[in-house]
Amino acid sequence: MGIVEAAHNVKVVGSGAETIVLAHGFGTDQSVWKHLVPHIVDDYRVILFDNMGAGTTNPDYFDFDRYATLEGYAFDVIAILTELQVQSCIYVGHSVSAMIGSIASISRPDLFTKLILVSGSPRYLNDVDYFGGFEQEDLDQLFEAMQSNFKAWCAGFAPLAVGGDMDSVAVQEFSRTLFNMRPDIALSVAKIIFMSDLRHLLCHVTIPCHIIQSMKDLAVPVVVSEYLHRNIGSESIVEVMSTDGHLPQLSSPDVVIPVLLRHIRNNIVV
Repeated sequence: MGIVEAAHNVKVVGSGAETIVLAHGFGTDQSVWKHLVPHIVDDYRVILFDNMGAGTTNPDYFDFDRYATLEGYAFDVIAILTELQVQSCIYVGHSVSAMIGSIASISRPDLFTKLILVSGSPRYLNDVDYFGGFEQEDLDQLFEAMQSNFKAWCAGFAPLAVGGDMDSVAVQEFSRTLFNMRPDIALSVAKIIFMSDLRHLLCHVTIPCHIIQSMKDLAVPVVVSEYLHRNIGSESIVEVMSTDGHLPQLSSPDVVIPVLLRHIRNNIVV
């Protein structure tokens, strides 16, 4: 196993002519895809990995300068694909990894045949003629809460992000992976994500994009999916699911897995 693979806990499972890369979002790790993987391993080679900073990675490897922008994570994706000698892949990115994959595809379009963007947002802050869902004051309070008592913040944030029943397995699972992050790393990553503005990059995406979104999502208002659809440079399609929460693949797999499989297997018909 190469250095990059080891650092990111890369796992390669399944077999098939096509490769699928599954990339997780903030506060989770590759286990967030556990409901999807069994459905695709018979037909695809599947690559799972952990973003640097996830609780499952070595915190000593987290370079605060490298990960001061999302480009650092995009370079990691390219490095993983390069080390595994992947010629092209279907990339499924959740939350911040939707945007990370978009950035990576701009740098190396040859590595991607399709981007499936789940609960992604190019900007979380509201702006003139743009609704991202948060005011600066909201984010300041969020960062302050993380800094003052990380454990208490995790316990409060997890059910809000996941949605639905506070005692659900999905909420417990997200609470666990979120609290596994080192608090200073979690705060740094949260600030980079929530303060990012990638709207100017969307027009440079040339890979077909399948945009998948929950009807109700604390972090990403449903109008953001339409914004992505209108502004992404490539052909794109939007599907809004009747799910609640920012991690629908964990909280509503019965609804989400068939949707993901359909977008993985079918291309956009122009």
